Amino acid sequence: MAEVVLFHHVQGLTSGVRAFAEELRRAGHTVHTPDVFDGRTFDSIEEGQDFAREIGFQEVFDRAVRAAEELPAEVVYAGFSLGVMPAQSLAQTRPGARGALLFHSCVPPSEFGSGWPDGVPVQIHGMDHDPFFADEGDIDAARELVEAVGPSAELFVYPGDQHLFADSSLSSYDPGAAALLTQRVLDFLAARQ
Repeated sequence: MAEVVLFHHVQGLTSGVRAFAEELRRAGHTVHTPDVFDGRTFDSIEEGQDFAREIGFQEVFDRAVRAAEELPAEVVYAGFSLGVMPAQSLAQTRPGARGALLFHSCVPPSEFGSGWPDGVPVQIHGMDHDPFFADEGDIDAARELVEAVGPSAELFVYPGDQHLFADSSLSSYDPGAAALLTQRVLDFLAARQ
């Protein structure tokens, strides 16, 4: 089975992120969920952003990278929104990555130096009218990444306008889209065994 490092979004390591990790575990995968907010969760994206600004976005990123450094390099890196930054960076720069799962966000591969490493598959998931994913350039970065990587990269765009639609603990949760995302992730991980 695959080993996964799953980084939470800006609202923290919510019960919905934990539930997603547990679903992957039930399928037999090992899933690590570093809590870079030290147990803090937030009721809104804005509150979470304020907290991240307070401690520093670079510190948030560094905490995630330090947590991953304690684990084997041969893992699949996954992230929800804010967690995409360390997941994508580590998949691109840490030798041994088995894959990347980028939920609700994507940045241009040039953000982390050289291009995407050969042989590292990636899936990107977002909604077509999500103001963060569709309107802030993430979907364009995702298309650029898929084009650069080729057949081992997939972009899945779901109808809707919710940002964190795969987190079952939030009002933005979309059960249908989340179920499809989860099945696609499980198929991806099954191929990484």
